[in-house]
Amino acid sequence: MAILYEDNHLIAINKKSGEISQGDKTGDSPLGDTVKHYLKEKYKKPGNVYLGVVHRLDRPVSGVILFAKTGKAATRMSNKLRDREIQKTYWAVVKNKPPEIEATITHYLIKNEKLNKSFAYKQEKQNTKIAKLHYKLIASINNYYLLEIKPETGRHHQIRVQIAAIGCPIKGDIKYGFDRTNTDGSIHLHARQIEFMHPVKNDPVSIFADPPNDIIWNAFAESMKVNMR
Repeated sequence: MAILYEDNHLIAINKKSGEISQGDKTGDSPLGDTVKHYLKEKYKKPGNVYLGVVHRLDRPVSGVILFAKTGKAATRMSNKLRDREIQKTYWAVVKNKPPEIEATITHYLIKNEKLNKSFAYKQEKQNTKIAKLHYKLIASINNYYLLEIKPETGRHHQIRVQIAAIGCPIKGDIKYGFDRTNTDGSIHLHARQIEFMHPVKNDPVSIFADPPNDIIWNAFAESMKVNMR
């Protein structure tokens, strides 16, 4: 378990793709249980350990995920999330070059519960919810493109469906139009950074998570180092 940040109130982990944020119908052990076990052992806590899930990442997605160690921190972070006071930045490796180098895109999404899939429309329809994100093309290698994405809303599968809707399915994401799966079941969507004012100390907090160690991510990391020299 890769701990990115920890204090008396919060703990941030670099989630691996394939791990689940909290319990679901699969019955697989969630990352939260691993974090609870770590806290219990480290601080020699008797009985149950409190851990609040501040936000979630889809199972095939990697990157920074935040948990609250106290009820007070959980409530305050939940309020920040609701009031859009938590800024998240994602990296996505996509198949096609986006129509613009940088843009803010808006769609109207509807979730199909049976399929566990969202559908994007350009115009508002009955039962849709507005979804907005900003993307920027930051690197390219061969036929792959690296986008930096900042969502302004938090909808089900929002980044995956919106980026696919502009013709740029995320590598490995067959649910939203990529032509083949990644061998490990991951998709190349990574929660790179989370920023917020601390819920208790009121100091600015910025937490980064390195992407997974694989050929594509490593190639982009190397490319960006070269470009920054």
